[in-house]
Amino acid sequence: MRLLVTGGAGFIGHNFCLYWLEKYPKDSIVNLDNLTYAGLPSNVNEAKAAFGSRYIFVTGDICNFELVNRTVRSYRPDLIVHFAAETHVDRSISGPLAFTLTNVVGTHYLLEAARQNNIRFHHVSTDEVYGFLPLGIGKFTENTPYNPTSPYAASKAAADHLVRAYFKTFGLPITISNCSNNYGPYQFPEKLIPLAITNLLQDRKVPVYGDGLYVRDWLYVLDHCRAIDLIIQSGRIGETYLIGGQTQDLPNIQIIKQILRIMGKSEDEIEWVKDRPAHDRRYAVDWSKIHRQLGWSPHFDFEDWLRMTINWYSEHEEWWKALKGQSLDQRDWHKT
Repeated sequence: MRLLVTGGAGFIGHNFCLYWLEKYPKDSIVNLDNLTYAGLPSNVNEAKAAFGSRYIFVTGDICNFELVNRTVRSYRPDLIVHFAAETHVDRSISGPLAFTLTNVVGTHYLLEAARQNNIRFHHVSTDEVYGFLPLGIGKFTENTPYNPTSPYAASKAAADHLVRAYFKTFGLPITISNCSNNYGPYQFPEKLIPLAITNLLQDRKVPVYGDGLYVRDWLYVLDHCRAIDLIIQSGRIGETYLIGGQTQDLPNIQIIKQILRIMGKSEDEIEWVKDRPAHDRRYAVDWSKIHRQLGWSPHFDFEDWLRMTINWYSEHEEWWKALKGQSLDQRDWHKT
């Protein structure tokens, strides 16, 4: 089988490419990535070195329909797995237009190329489309009404609706997965866990928004890859599957304190910073549907794999140090 993976030079997409090509030695992947700040040439080079001709890289913007359709027609993939997206909430607040273009228009162009060439389409989305939950009450399910609160979440919600519309209107064979917060190797160091780890490795303080009680559901990236694999192999066409990690609430401040403890640092390294606008209080994911229908459940314990993630960043300083210079709208990294 040949897959067209969009955004395969980014965090989750790169992990997925490595996972898939290692597990399925007869398959190949065409990675279409625009190499924005979060799509890294070093990731592409690693995959090329590991898998040779089974990994084909195409530089390009999914908002260029001619390029997208030409890539699809040239390589004739059996399946499109769509990761490519602008994802950082803070960036969506400071510059929302890029999110509308990439996440909505780009998804539209990919769907249209899939429709014209009769190719199955798997769309990777987020739990943030559902809005937020009060502390300690309830979890998102596949039937939770959409209620996005940031430009990022709204753009992903719009993309989800487009994917479903192409299924209902045109009969395009699609599946959707909405995942919780991922962590693990190759994550761009603007997100909570790698930002904390890399700041501490540089003897810098760790920023914590507001009161630190914002709750996220944490999913190790390889568990996410396993779930997408199962959906591709056995998922029901037209269905949405939620993919979550931990079953207990973990406030951000608890995550930071765990990182400090593992790295032998004191809580004096915490820096409390001003909260961001419309900060969702809590996400929690009910992944019982994918467990019931496909037999998936998380394999990776949070504490153990948090340690492994810390070790990975400690051992790959050359990978992330250059990235730390890419500030968000010229602001200091400790304020992002």
